[in-house]
Order: sequence, then C-alpha cells, then structure tokens
Amino acid sequence: MLVKIIKKDEEQINISDLIDQVKKSPYIDESGAIFSFEGIVRGKEKDLEVKKLILSAPNITETQKGLESIVREVKDKYSVKEIAVVHYLGEFYIGDPLFLVVVAGAHRHETLDALKEVIERTKFDLDFQKDEESNKGTNIIMSGG
Repeated sequence: MLVKIIKKDEEQINISDLIDQVKKSPYIDESGAIFSFEGIVRGKEKDLEVKKLILSAPNITETQKGLESIVREVKDKYSVKEIAVVHYLGEFYIGDPLFLVVVAGAHRHETLDALKEVIERTKFDLDFQKDEESNKGTNIIMSGG
C-alpha cells in the first residue's frame, strides 16, 4: 500500500508509476480489475479562467494519517487487493496532476466503488486548502470544494 502526500518539487510519481506499484502486489494474481484516477487542474469553469492553483494542508502529518486511514477503511470495506494514492501539494497550472489513485480488486464493481470512495472521502474528509488564482482574482477553497 503506497499512500503519500508529497510536495510537488520533492518527488515525482505519475499514474503509470502507481499502476506498476499496484501490479507488484503479492495479491495481483487475485485481481481482475485495476482502475485509476488522475485529478488535474481544470483551466475553465463557466466564466472563470484559472491561472494557477496553490494546494496546501495546514498539518501535513495529520492529513497523511487521515489519508492512510481512508485507504485502510476502503480496502477493508470493499475487499480490494491493493490501493495506491499520491496527493500533491504546491503550485500547479492547468493540466498538472494533483491527485492520483489506483485500485486493484478481484471484480470491477467493488474495485470501481472503492476508487470512487477514496476520491470522495479525500476531497471531503481531509483538510486541504486550494488558493485558486483566476481572471476574477483569488478564491480560497476549503475541503469539499
């Protein structure tokens, strides 16, 4: 299980790296599905044009523990074989990856459900802050936004 919150310039892990990591699991022979998600910076939304996004967490250690807890709970709930997650912090531009998740499981239904739950719980349950700089100024978005 790989679960990391990383400052953007400290280490670079991409979605292919996470898929490779999951495929090295000793339980991959029990898996029939792998789903992945790559959350990126969106550049436009209605009349808003994003220039950059600054993503932070007030207490990285606590946020890391929370992310690990979410992954353990989801893994047990859906009986999936492996989950790998990377969430980046720092300054990002349109198209930059922010959040990567890969889940391997025996069957597609529970594997996809596990992926969805990791994504939603990370967004709503953890203490991240986004400072979004756009053509309309700076907007601060707290968890869940």
